[in-house]
Amino acid sequence: MPPGPGGQHAHYATHNRLLSLGPGLYLEVIAPDPAAPAPGRPRWFGLDHAGAPRLSNWIVRTTDLAAALAEWPQAGRPVALARGDLAWTIAVPPDGSLPMAGGYPTLIQWGPGVHPSSRLPDAGLRLLALDILHPQADALRARLTGQMGLTDPRIAFVAAATPSLRARIATPTGEKRL
Repeated sequence: MPPGPGGQHAHYATHNRLLSLGPGLYLEVIAPDPAAPAPGRPRWFGLDHAGAPRLSNWIVRTTDLAAALAEWPQAGRPVALARGDLAWTIAVPPDGSLPMAGGYPTLIQWGPGVHPSSRLPDAGLRLLALDILHPQADALRARLTGQMGLTDPRIAFVAAATPSLRARIATPTGEKRL
């Protein structure tokens, strides 16, 4: 199933498409928006240097972004954004990079109201597993399960020489890997 409508992010000159992975979860396909003027700042998620399409980062929702950033300021600076009735504050490093080359999640705090995942049609896709491959996998696991309280059993931290992500997704036609 192809991703459904998303929107544009004028602040970073990007656009996206979304695909439901079940309640509270979605996959976002995001890229520079060729129709938008250059943002005058580095784009988020390392998109100025993205290369080939790939699973590049993961996002964790927090109810207190300020406290999370006080614990780990390397995650970025808070940037408040809105589109339509959606409002959120997201941590973005000043250079637009991914924290720990994508090993550490991007942190987001959603404003009051509807979460974008509730608007997406259910295509029968479900996240089965997300592997965070990183040279500092043990340190990431300790920080995220300890300080951040991350307890999702689908997330695993795997020692690897090069940072990357792997996902397994259940689909109506069988399991797929990204």
